[in-house]
Amino acid sequence: MDDDSLNTPTGLGGNTTGQATPSPPSDPNPPRTLSEAVRRQIRARQYSYRTEKAYLHWVARYVRFHGRRHPRELGPAGVAAFLTSLAVDRKVSASTQNQALQALIFLYRHVLGRDLGIVEGVVRARRSQHLPVVLTQDEVRRVYAAVTGRYRLIVGLLYGSGLRVTEALALRVKDVDLERRELVVRSGKGDKDRVSVLPANLVAALRDHLAALHRWHESERKAGAPGVSLPTALKRKYPGAPTSWAWQFLFPSAGYCRDPYDNALVRFHLHPRTVQREIQLASRRAKLAKPIGPHTFRHCFATHLLESGYDIRTVQELLGHADVKTTMIYTHVLNRGGRAVRSPMDALV
Repeated sequence: MDDDSLNTPTGLGGNTTGQATPSPPSDPNPPRTLSEAVRRQIRARQYSYRTEKAYLHWVARYVRFHGRRHPRELGPAGVAAFLTSLAVDRKVSASTQNQALQALIFLYRHVLGRDLGIVEGVVRARRSQHLPVVLTQDEVRRVYAAVTGRYRLIVGLLYGSGLRVTEALALRVKDVDLERRELVVRSGKGDKDRVSVLPANLVAALRDHLAALHRWHESERKAGAPGVSLPTALKRKYPGAPTSWAWQFLFPSAGYCRDPYDNALVRFHLHPRTVQREIQLASRRAKLAKPIGPHTFRHCFATHLLESGYDIRTVQELLGHADVKTTMIYTHVLNRGGRAVRSPMDALV
C-alpha cells in the first residue's frame, strides 16, 4: 500500500511514553517509513496479505485523521478520538471499528514498542443484528440455471459445499478429491483448514473442468509461462511448486499480476468481484426480488441442511464456525415461520 500518510520517517528512536519495553537489537537495514515498518512486522508474523492491506489502511487513516502527526506523539487519547469519529461521524459498523482498533494495537505494540493499555472514552459503534438473506431451493435452482460458464461451477461449490467465495477461488487442484467427494479448504477464516462435502452432481462437471484445465496447464508449461502465486515460505521450500499441476488454482485468472512479497510475475485466481458481478446478472435473469451475493449461497447451504434434519454441530463443522452460536442464526430463518411457531391463523383454515 502506497500512502503519503505512511511515507514518513518511522521515528522508532526510543520509547517515550507507555510501558517500558526492552530495546530491540539494531537493524542493519532499518525501515525508512512507517509503512515499511508496519509491513515488516506483519510479514514477520506471517499474517495474511488481506490483513496486511487492512492494517496499513487503518494506520494511514489514523495518521491522516490527526493531521499527519506521527503516532508516537499520540497515544490512547488519540486512538479514542479516532475510533469515536469512526462511530459518530462515519457511522461504521462495530466489526469495522474493532478492526481499526486491532490495527492500532498492532501498530503501537509491535512497531512502536508501546502498550496502549485500556483505551477509555470510546463511543462504541452499535452492533446490529441482521438475519441473512436465504433463498428457497427453487430460487437457488433458478439462479444456478442462469449462471453460465465456469461461474456456474463456482456457484455450485458455494451452495453445494458452503464455501466462502474467497475459499472457493483459492481452491487448488490438490484440494479436490473426486473419489471421496471431499474438498479441503486451506487457511480459511482464522487460518484454519477444514473438510467440506463435494456434491455428487458436481463430480462430472468438475472432472471435465479439471481435464480442460490440465490441457491448458500443459500448454502454459510449454510456453514457459509464469507459475501461480504461493505463500513465500512454501515458494522457498518447494521452488517447483508454482508450475506444478497439483498447486494450480482451480479457477485461474486470465492475466498475470505481481506477487506482493517478491514482485515476481505470477498468475492468481479469479477476483471475487467478477463472481459477484456474474451472480447479480444471473439474479436479474432469474427475476429475483431478493438482494443476493456470493455469500447468500453459503447461508442457503446452512439453512437447507438444517431444514433437512442435519444437526447443528455437523453444520457448524462444515461451515468452519469456531462457536456454535454463530451457526445458530440459521435456526431463526428456517422455513417454518418465526421460531418454528405455527400461526393461529393456520387453524382457521
